[in-house]
Amino acid sequence: MVTLSRDFERHVGAALDVNATDLSAMEHLMVSGSLTPSELSRRLDISTAATTLVVDRLVALGHAQRHPHASDRRKVVVVPAAASVARAVDELMPVIGGVASLTQELSPEERTVIEAFLTRVVGVYESALAPDRAMDAGGPSAA
Repeated sequence: MVTLSRDFERHVGAALDVNATDLSAMEHLMVSGSLTPSELSRRLDISTAATTLVVDRLVALGHAQRHPHASDRRKVVVVPAAASVARAVDELMPVIGGVASLTQELSPEERTVIEAFLTRVVGVYESALAPDRAMDAGGPSAA
């Protein structure tokens, strides 16, 4: 399943003519609407210099634009281009719609079992990430 998911991400990236990092930046912009380059850098976990290159590529391809920050004229925000968001959504909709259709076909009992299973899976992931999150929050294991 992980390989299939990565293959689909590559498919979407190819449709938009972007690499994996640029696609990840676009995902953040699509969810947030706009971000400062610093915010984007933190979310991508890359340097501000690397983020500048990502934004430059997205702007050159017409996937994003730089606009003045609404309240701080020293800053800029990166805004996703509406046409690129629409293209990404067009690529995603067959999968989203297909999964939604499958969900509708499930009986209430099947949904209950799947929901319980996925809740437990999320718990496993959260347990595995707990030490990292404690360090990020400056918890007892932070050095």
